Amino acid sequence: MGMNPHRWRLRAIAASVLVFAALLLTALSPIQRSSREQLFEIPKGTWARRTAGDAVEILPNTIYLTLAVKDVLVLKNNDDVPQIFGPTLIMPGQSFKLPFDLASDYQFACSAHADGQMTVIVEPEPTPGWPRLQWRSRQLWRALQSGIQ
Repeated sequence: MGMNPHRWRLRAIAASVLVFAALLLTALSPIQRSSREQLFEIPKGTWARRTAGDAVEILPNTIYLTLAVKDVLVLKNNDDVPQIFGPTLIMPGQSFKLPFDLASDYQFACSAHADGQMTVIVEPEPTPGWPRLQWRSRQLWRALQSGIQ
């Protein structure tokens, strides 16, 4: 005995309304974070592995930050040798914090990368509506990707 087609239609409509309400809430709700640190660590032995000829990829080539959540880039050097990031020398065991005030693409020299470069893309605060829904979708996608790796 199957379900009444009328009930199926009502359930489909109810599910559609719930999905639409969730998307609307996601698109319009404000971003409320006072600050968010994005930590990237340089593992111990990175320099030794690289000088031995290993293709060491320990940090992403591009890091995405957002002004709206006041992202702060944090690099921690767990290696045995100093690492260079932009004009800063990060000693073994030390961390370096870099907040951003402007949305832009930044290129930094980075000794932890095989090619010696790292890009930081600082995105502006997404406006309510479609841009904020897209931003939240990208944040979710990046979180899922980093959880998979």
